[in-house]
Amino acid sequence: MEKLRTYLALGDSYTIGEAVSLPHSFPYQTVQILRSEGWAMAAPEIIAKTGWTTDELSDALQGYVFSRHYDLVTLLIGVNNQYRGRSVETYAPECEALLVRAIELAQGSAERVFVLSIPDYGVTPFAREKELNAVRIAAEIDQYNAVARALAAQYKCHFVDITPGTREAATDSALLASDGLHPSETDYRRWALMLAAGIRKQLS
Repeated sequence: MEKLRTYLALGDSYTIGEAVSLPHSFPYQTVQILRSEGWAMAAPEIIAKTGWTTDELSDALQGYVFSRHYDLVTLLIGVNNQYRGRSVETYAPECEALLVRAIELAQGSAERVFVLSIPDYGVTPFAREKELNAVRIAAEIDQYNAVARALAAQYKCHFVDITPGTREAATDSALLASDGLHPSETDYRRWALMLAAGIRKQLS
């Protein structure tokens, strides 16, 4: 019997699929895609909560009892750091610590870890209603993502850049969930397809 592959997803509201049903979140859609191709995949294990920053995710990991080793781990974190006005200089070491932990959880294999970029929520109706500065948000998220990309390269993990696609929500409301802030299942599927393409190479 083929080995059942395990997947741990670490993050915040984007990982749990806020405003869509759990099966439409990107971790679940990724597993569904891989299963449809014949891979034996367990349901994803998710450690994420709406509003979490890097330090809050780190704190949650400290008290978590992990049930098994993981064949795959994803990390998507940082939007709430930016939203709360925290500096990139603070984000960098906290993100690095989480990445190191993710590699440990992936049985020490960096090639099994996938870092997803932070979406740009500045283009959303939520941001407009709050009169947030979309230009500033985009610039700061780019800075955060540059840090995450560099860390992924440094540790030889994979970096999945979903940010450009999220910016298409400025003109395509189908990419947004009903809350006017989070991605829709349609956009999450695009993330899942990108992620599955990278994972497939590791499973082969």
